[in-house]
Amino acid sequence: MPDRLRRLERVFQRHPIYFVTANTRDRAKIPDNRDVHLRLIEFANAGPQRGAWLGAYVLMPDHLHAFVALDDRRINLPKWAKSLKNTLSEVLRAHDVPSPHWQKGFFDHVLRSGESYSEKWHYVRENPVRAGLVKHWSEWPFLGEIFNLYFHDDAL
Repeated sequence: MPDRLRRLERVFQRHPIYFVTANTRDRAKIPDNRDVHLRLIEFANAGPQRGAWLGAYVLMPDHLHAFVALDDRRINLPKWAKSLKNTLSEVLRAHDVPSPHWQKGFFDHVLRSGESYSEKWHYVRENPVRAGLVKHWSEWPFLGEIFNLYFHDDAL
């Protein structure tokens, strides 16, 4: 696997919105999306206690796309992503799915404008359609939005 670019040490926005993608190990299919999805929602609803707000997300059979805003004084992105994957892995272990469940690391991108958030979301929510799983994105039961994230253009 090629070396990944290093994550930025500093982000010059006070409240960045991150677009995060986590893939399953070897792109293996998640066998029971309903239970994993319910656990994702529970994790997201508890997020503000840890300084994390999950916005829109799409849980696909072999990956997850999510938008998240963090209070970086309480949690950083790598720690949040690791906690999310560990939480979802608990469900998979309960269904006797052998570990490891997720690829190491994740892909992230800091959004640069409110327009890029909506554009990226419109693209991402079409994943189930492009994969041939549904005819219209709204038919996919494993997507949603927990918190309505707003882009703040307030550089340090």
